[in-house]
Amino acid sequence: MRVALVHDWLTSMRGGEKVLAAIANLFPEADLFTLLHAKGTCQPIVSGRRVVCSWLNRLPQIRRYYRYCLGLMPYAIESLKVADYDLILSTSHCVAKGVLSGDKKHICYCHSPMRYIWGMQTSYQTTMRQTLTGRLSHGALAMLTPQLQKWDVKSSRGIDAFIANSQTVAQRIKHLYSRDSKVVYPPVDTEFYYPDPDIQSAGFYLVVGAMAPYKRVDQAVEAFSKRTDLQLVIIGTGQMEQALRAKATDNVRFLGWADNLTIRDHYRRCKALLFPGEEDFGITPVEAMACGAPVIAYDSGGATETVIAKEGLGVRYPAQTVDAVLEGIETLESWPEVDSYALVNNAQAFSYSAFRKAYTAVLREEGIPIG
Repeated sequence: MRVALVHDWLTSMRGGEKVLAAIANLFPEADLFTLLHAKGTCQPIVSGRRVVCSWLNRLPQIRRYYRYCLGLMPYAIESLKVADYDLILSTSHCVAKGVLSGDKKHICYCHSPMRYIWGMQTSYQTTMRQTLTGRLSHGALAMLTPQLQKWDVKSSRGIDAFIANSQTVAQRIKHLYSRDSKVVYPPVDTEFYYPDPDIQSAGFYLVVGAMAPYKRVDQAVEAFSKRTDLQLVIIGTGQMEQALRAKATDNVRFLGWADNLTIRDHYRRCKALLFPGEEDFGITPVEAMACGAPVIAYDSGGATETVIAKEGLGVRYPAQTVDAVLEGIETLESWPEVDSYALVNNAQAFSYSAFRKAYTAVLREEGIPIG
């Protein structure tokens, strides 16, 4: 059986690429198709594998501005030739699901319908407005959105079965595409992220992730400007970093980019992970819990499915405001202890083995022999 894997783009090793890697491990002989590939950024996925890129990859320095080429992406994904394969497995948060698979079986693991034109327009457009190129692209996107929405819905009809990365995304798929889907949660490396009983909590709160507008790291920074008796550590980079550093008080420390070992060490030593953004799933809360750390999260999106709102385990606050963040912190500060054992046990439900079992079960239901 010839298998084609299709992914939006290969420019970093984030949550979507980790899902792709888990699927790719099930099909080591499969070819990989993508819009563009920044070599060296996703080596574990592409190592020893044929990678086919669209014509978008040939544009000069495309990695620097590909996000502004949204209007071209449907044409680029449709240019990839996969109809000769027996099975097409796409992982999509943008246009990968729109690859033309002909009459061949196409299973799509959907991280979300295209955020830029549906559910997360505001934060994406805020980012775009920060540069002249972005402002011009924002104007173009506003004109293209109706056409892109039409294409997005039409391309969903070529999918034989949808797999959603959360109940939240399953509801979007149902609402936008009128399609049912099976939920298979993304995998978390619980063999790497685990607690160390010899490490004691250092008492700081932690934020891990990109400093993009929708992540709402600004709310965490502002909250700790009002609780200067507490410490906040932020791991990550992004377009808001400079502005956040400028407004932060002395009790907020920025580490910038960090490798996985450093991140794990901070999960193990933090008092709690703060998760103020709204994500379709959100891997960092599960990584933190796998290390025995509780999570304080905005009660929306994937956090409603991963963070247990219970004393000793986690806090979910109801409004995306600074005051609500502070109330979440106060709740956790009142706890006599944290149930690290229960946190680690909860994280196991999102392990790589749990993902493989659930994903292959869906494939078998679709008549695809595997394992």
